[in-house]
Amino acid sequence: MTQGGVNKGRRRFLGAATAAVGAVGVVGVAVPFVKSWNPSEKAKAVGGPVSVDLSKIDVGAMITEEWRGKPIYILKRSPEVMKELDSKALKDRLLDPESDNAAQQPAYAKNDARAINDSDILVVEGVCTHLGCAPKLFYEVQPESFDPKWPGGFFCPCHGSKYDLSGRVFSGVPAPANLVVPPHHYDGSTLIVGEDGGAA
Repeated sequence: MTQGGVNKGRRRFLGAATAAVGAVGVVGVAVPFVKSWNPSEKAKAVGGPVSVDLSKIDVGAMITEEWRGKPIYILKRSPEVMKELDSKALKDRLLDPESDNAAQQPAYAKNDARAINDSDILVVEGVCTHLGCAPKLFYEVQPESFDPKWPGGFFCPCHGSKYDLSGRVFSGVPAPANLVVPPHHYDGSTLIVGEDGGAA
């Protein structure tokens, strides 16, 4: 309807259309701005620390996080498993039972548990040291198709490498070394992967 030569309907339409285009423009500017707050791909590759809440992880359960583009396996072990880790029967089957290869773990994880203060939490890179496949957790002590005397641990389905529940490699498999323990420390019930935290 026109009034005094002014089409009010058209004016309302143009006002609404201008507002809509303006809103799209604001979103178009805001999205890249907000995205700029996220870490860059380069920063992610460098690998800032990752925090993991351990308060709800059950015995025998494993969670997987990512750090520096690699899966990090975090496993809570039972008291029975912890006792078995230093048994002679198990160590006789391992290639590097004392974790002498210093490149595979920080000094504070050079023990049978391969953990800070012999903790029941295992923190390892989930990358087979043979050709980089992802080993699978077979936690239970029971016969398996790949090992009739399986003591529990990790099995790599790609080429058959085996690791115990401390990530120590078995003898006679393709993998040449234990799973890598990344730098880490604890802040109460929070695990920080990617920082030593002054641990010695």
